[in-house]
Parts: sequence; C-alpha cells; structure tokens
Amino acid sequence: MASTQENTTEWTTDGSESTTLTAVMDSIDHPSPTNPPAPAVKGLPTLLRAQSHHPLDPLTAAEISVAVATVRAAGSTPEVRDSMRFVEAVLVEPDKNVVALADAYFFPPFQPSLLPRTKGGPVIPSKLPPRKAKLIVYSKKSNETSIWIVELSEVHAVTRGGHHRGKVVSSKVVPDIQPPMDAVEYAECEAVVKDFPPFRDAMKKRGIDDMDLVMVDAWCAGYFSEADAPNRRLGKPLIFCRTESDCPMENGYARPVEGIHILVDMQNMVVIEFEDRKLVPLPPADPLRNYTPGETRGGVDRSDVKPLLISQPEGPSFRVSGHFVEWQKWNFRIGFTPKEGLVIYSVAYIDGSRGRRPVAHRLSFIEMVVPYGDPNEPHYRKNAFDAGEDGLGKNAHSLKKGCDCLGYIKYFDAHFTNFTGGVETIENCVCLHEEDHGILWKHQDWRTGLAEVRRSRRLTVSFICTVANYEYGFYWHFYQDGKIEAEVKLTGILSLGALLPGEVRKYGTTIAPGLYAPVHQHFFVARMDMAVDCKAGESHNQVVEVNAKIEPPGENNVHNNAFYAEERLLRTELEAMRDCNPLTARHWIIRNTRTVNRTGQLTGFKLVPGTNCLPLAGSEAKFLRRAAFLKHNLWVTPYSREEMFPGGEFPNQNPRVGEGLATWVQQNRSLEETQIVLWYVFGLIHVPRLEDWPVMPVEHIGFMLQPHGFFNCSPAVDVPPSTADSEIKENGVMVKSCHDGVLFLYIMDDPFGPLPLNDTANVGMMDEAIQVLELMTNQKNKYPFCNFVCSCVINGFLSVGKADLAVKFLENVVSLGCLKPNVVTYTGLVSAYYRLGRIDEVEDLVARMKIYGLEFDVVFYSNWIYGYFREGAIEEALRRYNEMMVCRRIELDTIGYTILIDGFSKEGYDMKKRGLQPMVTLTA
Repeated sequence: MASTQENTTEWTTDGSESTTLTAVMDSIDHPSPTNPPAPAVKGLPTLLRAQSHHPLDPLTAAEISVAVATVRAAGSTPEVRDSMRFVEAVLVEPDKNVVALADAYFFPPFQPSLLPRTKGGPVIPSKLPPRKAKLIVYSKKSNETSIWIVELSEVHAVTRGGHHRGKVVSSKVVPDIQPPMDAVEYAECEAVVKDFPPFRDAMKKRGIDDMDLVMVDAWCAGYFSEADAPNRRLGKPLIFCRTESDCPMENGYARPVEGIHILVDMQNMVVIEFEDRKLVPLPPADPLRNYTPGETRGGVDRSDVKPLLISQPEGPSFRVSGHFVEWQKWNFRIGFTPKEGLVIYSVAYIDGSRGRRPVAHRLSFIEMVVPYGDPNEPHYRKNAFDAGEDGLGKNAHSLKKGCDCLGYIKYFDAHFTNFTGGVETIENCVCLHEEDHGILWKHQDWRTGLAEVRRSRRLTVSFICTVANYEYGFYWHFYQDGKIEAEVKLTGILSLGALLPGEVRKYGTTIAPGLYAPVHQHFFVARMDMAVDCKAGESHNQVVEVNAKIEPPGENNVHNNAFYAEERLLRTELEAMRDCNPLTARHWIIRNTRTVNRTGQLTGFKLVPGTNCLPLAGSEAKFLRRAAFLKHNLWVTPYSREEMFPGGEFPNQNPRVGEGLATWVQQNRSLEETQIVLWYVFGLIHVPRLEDWPVMPVEHIGFMLQPHGFFNCSPAVDVPPSTADSEIKENGVMVKSCHDGVLFLYIMDDPFGPLPLNDTANVGMMDEAIQVLELMTNQKNKYPFCNFVCSCVINGFLSVGKADLAVKFLENVVSLGCLKPNVVTYTGLVSAYYRLGRIDEVEDLVARMKIYGLEFDVVFYSNWIYGYFREGAIEEALRRYNEMMVCRRIELDTIGYTILIDGFSKEGYDMKKRGLQPMVTLTA
C-alpha cells in the first residue's frame, strides 16, 4: 500500500505535487494497540534501519549497488542485461512533507514545529517511507533509454553490516532522446578514432606518426539538423596533438588539429563519417604553453612567497551530523547528484525567539551552456550543455589532488554508478570550511574616537569539476548578516583553434603564432526552490520586482534630486520572464504574504544580480532551440516536482524546440501566493586575453540572496568582537589587543585599574607606556602598529611636556617602515611642532600629506591655526582660516570657532577689519 501511494505521488501525469500530509501519514506505519511495533532485537538500535539515512541524504555506495543489481535482475534476457549501461543513479527526493517529518522526529534539527498544525495534534510515525533510487539506463543493443524507480530497503541481520534489497517500482522507455555521455564512452571514442586508418593518414600529412601524441575530445553532437536526430547516438570529436610524448602534464590543447571532419556512432563505436577537408598546418610548439611548476615548464617560480597558515586551535565554528550542517544560526543539508553536483537542502536561520525560519527548500546549479561565437567549422558546433550532456557531479574532482581551501576542512565523499554498473567513489568531493571575509561592519564616533568593528566570517560549501578543457568551481557562501552568495569560479584552459599562416580572425584573440582563442559565453542556471518563512506544504510566497525610478520634475521634485524604489508584483509566469537592468538597480524580492516584521512590512529575501548578460547569438541560432531558457535572466514558476531541468532532462541531441522552462511557463500559472521556484540565468562574455594563457586565472561570477525585511534589525549586530590574538605578561604589565585597535594596559595592583593607552599616557605613566610598546613590537608578539596607537604615544609625550620625544618617536616609526601616518597622526605632530616653536615646518608636512593623497579635516586646520596664534602670527592664522574655508571648503565646527575667538580676542585684534563680525556674532 505504501508503494502504491508513493508511486502515485511521484508519477502524476500533470507533474503536480498531489500528496498531502494526510496521505503521507497514511503510507507510514504507526504504532497502535492492534499493530504494535515489533520488539527490538537485543543489541540492535530501537529505530529500524530505514532511519539510518535522512530522506535527502545522497545515495550510499551500498544503495547504488542494490539499485543496479535490482534493475539488472529485472532484465528479461541475458542479452538485455549485458547491454545495460548505467548512466545515472540518483536519489528520488521525497515529498516535502516527508522531509518535514524526518526533521521533526527522526533527524536533526528534531523540531516538530516544522510541521504545519493539524487538528488533533501531530501523529508521530514509527518509521519513514523507504528511500528510492532513480536510474537512467542506456541499452547498447537497442539504443533505447529507460528510467527505472527502485525502492530501497535496509533490513537488520544479526551479522555485521546487515543486507540490502530493492524492488522495482516502475520502469519506462523514454522515446526520442539520448542520455548524457559517459567517461567510458569518451575513452572508447578516442581509441576508435586513433585506430581509424584514414585518420592516421590525415595525421601523417600533418607530420604526426605517433598516435600517443594525439588527443581526441568527444563532444556531443548537439542538434543542428535532422542528421543529428537522437535515433543515433553521435559524437563529434575535436582533435589536439601534444608535442612531447614523455611529458604527462604537457598542455596538449596548445596544438589544435583543424580541417578534419569526424562523426562517430557512439552506440557501436565506429567512425561513420570522415573527411579531411582542409590541410591546416599544426601550430608550432608554443614555448609558453605549459603551466607546471618551475623548470618543468621551462621557467622559474617566484621565490618570495611566504607560507600563509590558517589556524583554528579550538576547531571550527560549524557542527556536522551526517549531512546536516549548523553554523552561526544557519543550518542546512548537503546533497549531491551526478548531474548538478552540490545541492543545498532545507536552508533555515535560527532567529532568537522566532525559532527556525525557513529560507529555501533546495538550491543548486542546475544547468550551464557554453556557446562559441566563431561561425567557422568546427567552432560553431561548440555549444556544450555541461550539466545535461556530461554531468557536473560525475566530473567532480577529488580534492585530495588539490584543494583551494585553507583552515579546518570537513570533506564529503560522493558515490556514483559507472557505465557498467559498478560503484565509484570520489573521495573529498565536497569541501566545507570557514573563511575570513574582511570587515563585517564598523563605526567610529568622531567626537570620542571610540570605535566598534567586527570581522566578517563566512561558511563556504563547494566542489570543483573539469569538463574537457575548462574547470568550474561552484560555491555557496553563508554570511553572518543573513546573506547567501552563489558563486562560480571559472578557470582551466582555453578551447583553441588553428590559423593558416598570416590568417587573422575577428571572432577570437591570437594567443600565439598560428593559435587563436574564439570568443564565447558561459551561462549558468541556478534553480532555487524558495520557502521564505514557509513550513512544509505552505504556499505563501510571491515575487516582487523593484526598480529605482526618477521622480519627474515638478511639485514633488522641486530640487530635481528625487528618486524612489518602485515595486511591481509578478502575478503570472509570463509576467515573470525578466531581464537584469543595472540602470535601475533592478532586483527581485521573494516575500511571505502572511508574515510581517516589526514595521508591518512583509518579510522577504531579495535576489541581487551580479555581472550578467544575454546570448549574443541571433534568435534563430540552432543551439537556442535547446537553450530557450537563456533568453531571459529570470524565470519564476510555481513548484512542480517534475519541473527540474530548464532545457529538459535530456538535452543531448534534443530535437524538441523550447523543451523545459520555456514550455512550462506557457501555462501562465498564477504566482500571487504559491510555492515559488526561481530560475536565475547568469553569464559572462569571454573575449580571451593573452593573460588567459596557458591557464586562465579565475574569473568570478554569481549573485546574492539578501534578507529584505526578514529581520527587525541587522542580524550581524550580535557578532562578538574578535578575541585577542595574544596576551603579554611581563614585569607586572599585561597587554591585550582588542577589537577596535585600542590597547589596554593592565597594571597589576595599580589603583587606576585597566586604562586605555591614551589615558595612561595623559596621567604621566609614559614609562609604563614605553615598556608596553617594547613588549608589543618585540619578535615574539609583533603587535600590529596602527595610527591610533601612535597618536596615543604622541599625545602622551605632549601631556608630559616632551614634544621633542613625540617628534622623534614618529620619525623613527616612519623611517623603520612601521607605519604610514594618517591625518590623525599628523595632527598630533602639528601640536608637537608649535610647542617646539617649529610651526613653519607644518608647510613641509602639508606638502608630504598632499603627495600621500591624505584628506585634510577641520581638526588638522584648527590645530594649525592655533599654532600660529601661539606664535602671535595673527595674519598667518587668518590666511590658514581663509585657505580652509575658501580653497578646501572645510566647514568650521564648534572647536574651530572657539579657537578663532580665543586667538583673536587674546591678541586684541580688530576683527571687524577682516569682515569677521558676522562669524563672531554667530558664535557668541
């Protein structure tokens, strides 16, 4: 009965989510007087083994093995079973209400409040429905692709490890499609092409006899005409040739082979079309082609890069339980699929008394497309769907072989089926770690000089994959101020073309003699199943577009400065096909229609675009048949469990125009209050540079999800100050570095107690202050010397009448390269100069400040003017006043006016002669 119910839920013909909480509960076994739970076997856990994995955990290696064995056993004949090739095995994600039940009673966060309220109170199940696997199976014999759903169960055995079993729930052949390519097929294709006699002859014409030098990259054929129809499984390889056979890390992409047309039948692994159309000489070996260390590439590495170590002596701030992650009020689950790679589930924020507040049910990078802009053969055919045709997850790296993360790292493995049905594990596939992210917030009160500053930390979840020549790093960053950032980092090697001698192409950049890189674009699609303040089953979200609008001149804008943010509710799917507009700071807010903040506004999260573009290809470009979703930056649909892939589940050789997102939105369903799914399309235009060769420095692209009225104030205000890096205790003095740069002196048994450094200096404790400075700056402690500390010392010397020591102290600090003074420090130096009778030297000081690009302020000028008053140089003081007010447009404050009144009054100067009576009247 449970299987029937679940099967009905998963395969409704309209793709809607038909299962209610009641239906799910009916499919789950409950304890009752007539049906008590079976007694636990002695020595075994009380919960059944079915609860050993959360409903959203990726399939384990054992589950994949069971699923493959179950499908293979269902084959009708040995020939059918032998011809099965397993393209993909992935978790069938359960209904959202099942996830809520699991999170309420079986797994962290163990919060029944996640469930919507029901009459009579909650019914607590004894176990969850069994997990299911979806398998995509390609038949080498029939060229057919089928989808199988297998129910998985885990049963206890007394022996260690138990045993597993599976049951076929459904299977169906999907007509007129080709599934993604597999790495095994790519390797077989390369061998077949290199062994094809006409190809070997063509390479000999180009001076290549050694087939070990040849690289054959099989690309999917795409769909350009009926010849590419999916009744055949086709590959159209690109050819490259290395220079040295004994160098495994040589950059073989530096010598593309052009003019050869090859078409491979990937089902039978035979070359079905071959033509040597044009003899293009191989580019000469580029001496700058390699990217390996030092002498192995014929170069020398830098010698001045010192180690950078990230230390977390108390461990990380995150906690991990299975695939459940908790960090800084955020919590979520980590998943992984062969097609998408990293998936983030059940994103929520713990908001004090408001408890766990959902933000999103599911986040992932669902598809990407890389169209090239050169109309010449073979580049016009280069339109890779790297997720749908190859699989981002299946091409992920083991980060054991090189990780870009520092500090304390938690890794997650990923398990896949290979083409023949075996299980492969990518160890350390997903990386979870914390990163320092600079300043989070800061403010300094200019009156008191007191400051508060906090450093930002973010939690990063990421993986990296290689698709042929390119590498892509996919990142989700979670911030302490409630932001979520999606980021893609692009690197790897350019896909190049060869040029005839003297040839130049405007559709690319010449990288080296005979070598050029075509222009192209990279597009990524993020699918975001949002749940802003929504529990399972609730449909209370909507999307609002916001544009900055200029108020027309008139009664409401008499000063011509007015503008405002205009909101527009996106009511239907067709209304919600939108593009970015940086000229109006366009963004979109996902709001909960029934939850408000303290000002009565609806709570929400806003999608803030980053760098973006649209396809530069014409509207009739062939690849846009399969990638119609690229025509807009934003699409919004109501949630449907069957609507997962924007170009359809099988874009390889797909002949159907606009399948997927562009077709779904034609239903024009209402978006006014529903479960919202955002599809954000973001891309960049890559005009290659010479600096992108031989390996491209990382290019960044992405977007932000920011709280917008979700909180009542900044959620980052409670982030604590940074703790002291070190404490020094020597000769009864302890120095502690604090969050705002202030040094506190702890003088043991001193009646003053802890005093800030400047106050200590002001009461004449300069001996202790100098001792502290020596301790701070010794080899052991290396306290960062800042302008605030320097100013404290200068003011301390001035307070004890040692202006000469103040000047000498600053000169020594600058000559040793310890400090680049700012205007505050130089203001203290002005005080020292006029006390020494050296006020004229301020002119030289001002010249230096101009060179350093420092801005002057009213405090600096007031101090300077006061110095001239002390010298009796009234005319010079007045000149500096005019310079400040007229030339530098610096407005006087109360202190400045007081200095002027005091100075002029004491000297008995006739201020009326200088037109200063209005100023005096004002300040009186």
